[in-house]
Amino acid sequence: MTVNGTPLLEVGELTVHHGQLKALDRVSFRVFLGEVYALIGANGAGKSTLLRTIAGLHHPTEGTIRYDGKDVTGLRPERRATAGIVMVPEGRRLFPSLTLEENLQVGASYARAGEWTIERVYELFPWMRERRRQRTEQMSGGEQQSVAIGRALVANPRILLLDELSLGLAPVVVQRIYAMLPQILGTGLTVVLVEQDVSQALRVASHIHCLLEGRTTLQGTPADATAAEVEAAYFGLATAGEDLWPGSTPSSRAS
Repeated sequence: MTVNGTPLLEVGELTVHHGQLKALDRVSFRVFLGEVYALIGANGAGKSTLLRTIAGLHHPTEGTIRYDGKDVTGLRPERRATAGIVMVPEGRRLFPSLTLEENLQVGASYARAGEWTIERVYELFPWMRERRRQRTEQMSGGEQQSVAIGRALVANPRILLLDELSLGLAPVVVQRIYAMLPQILGTGLTVVLVEQDVSQALRVASHIHCLLEGRTTLQGTPADATAAEVEAAYFGLATAGEDLWPGSTPSSRAS
């Protein structure tokens, strides 16, 4: 599926090293307003590195990151956050000694103007209101993940980066968290999602992008790819960058 218009986020030929290790190798893709763009792949594929590089927490060796038509490759993480690129990190990274509401206040400290407030987060997660004075270290993993999402939302992002949303959570909790995704998208947000659970990613994503050892092995819409093609890309049974769908072109795969 080709989307018309200007990409909200454009990653071009991105290469990232961790010391001597090449974590990402010439990765390119475009994300358009209102999409859910899912990055899939096994452990060590480079998914989290890619998300952290978009957020400004890693510096690329080569390549560019453009946001809303502007080159932000050299922009500091906090500048990207106030511009509208906000991440929910793997492991949630809450302040455990602070209360739920204090963690949300941290997210609101440098917020853009917008409709997301702490009160709006309480409407999205009604259970939070009664427990707003409870320290997050006393909460379950699913509750902490919800707080981490709320902390990101009150910054009023345009692009929400979700790193390993379901990691370590029970399936019923994962379903509950994903169930609120349409409400978030309904406010005009765009989501870039890292997810190891391929079936979950295929259910929610408008586009999928598979990485293997830092290289792209598949791009397209979930409807474009068969289960066999996704499996081949995930486990390295297809050559990186190979055309997996008849009639595909580099521009259609990247859109």
